[in-house]
Amino acid sequence: MDSWFNETEAQAWGGFLSTHGRLSRRLEENLRRTSHLSHAEYEVLLRLFVAEGRQLRLQTLASESILSHSGISRLVDRLEQAGHVERIEAEEDRRGAYAVLTEAGVQHFTEAARQHTALVHELFLSHFSTEDLTTMASFWARLADT
Repeated sequence: MDSWFNETEAQAWGGFLSTHGRLSRRLEENLRRTSHLSHAEYEVLLRLFVAEGRQLRLQTLASESILSHSGISRLVDRLEQAGHVERIEAEEDRRGAYAVLTEAGVQHFTEAARQHTALVHELFLSHFSTEDLTTMASFWARLADT
């Protein structure tokens, strides 16, 4: 590894990888136990919750997540079966579809978000000052278009 990264780079990248993995596992376990949601399902509900009209095209959901279009379609199917999302045909082109957050989905997401954000505060945010978080946010903004 010495030939690939200098010591500071190795510590920065290695620290990110191990912290990301550890936090992701803890957050995923908590979401599944408390809300019966995967992190990917939570992310879709969050995107729908904040979207105008609480709806987004499946194509948009796929482009904004790590899942493929077929992966998003299967995930939306599961959320639809649970009553959290409704799929409607796109009137403007008839080939696409929208995922629309249902009232039951809003209620389920709101409760899940309450518990999830409390754990995010405990495991992550509480370890940093406001100044640290502002600096960290600027780091992520630098990578937003990569």
